[in-house]
Amino acid sequence: MPHFFAERDGDQVSISGADARHLATSLRARPGQVIAVVEPVGRLLQVRLEAVTATLVTGWVEEERPHRPEPERQITLAVAVLPASSLDLVLSRCTEAGASAFRLVAALRSMGRGGRPERWASVCREAAMLAGRLRVPEVSAPVRLAAAWREAAEPYLLDMSGEPMHGLPDGATLFIGPEGGWTPEERQVAAGRTLSLGPRNLRADTAALVGLTLALS
Repeated sequence: MPHFFAERDGDQVSISGADARHLATSLRARPGQVIAVVEPVGRLLQVRLEAVTATLVTGWVEEERPHRPEPERQITLAVAVLPASSLDLVLSRCTEAGASAFRLVAALRSMGRGGRPERWASVCREAAMLAGRLRVPEVSAPVRLAAAWREAAEPYLLDMSGEPMHGLPDGATLFIGPEGGWTPEERQVAAGRTLSLGPRNLRADTAALVGLTLALS
């Protein structure tokens, strides 16, 4: 059962929109059932449902306790636009693993079309609920590498030519290339700030998850 986001008024909790529909139809929730709700302030609530419809679910808080699922470091992933299924996988798994935000990059060798902001937001929201996170990472619209690089405070390019990666500072942005890799011109943008996951050639979605895991370690 996922952890839900909700509106709280005292001890009463309400869930509306797509989450209410998911509870009522897909999960077949019923009055009397207990679900988990997370608050952005860092609380995990056990909520007993009172009323369940496809448009509104209400309940009462029975128990609450501190909840600190967010990583100590905030790491942004700047991911080259990938084919839809691969990009969905990156957004989902890396949201679960603790990515702070996503910046999409229109790399010269990108194969994906991009242009699905509502889908990207939905994928991240579902993954955040599954992982019990306090917030949903934002996904920024695709821009060229040079523009994304200029806007990043601590940018690092993931590439096999780089130094071995052992972790990143808080607030860093890790750039993940497309399946065809970065072009020589794009590598020049990094000006030597390149890191490597080793001598093996990894798929972009694998590299994103492994890179994020190392960055947060």
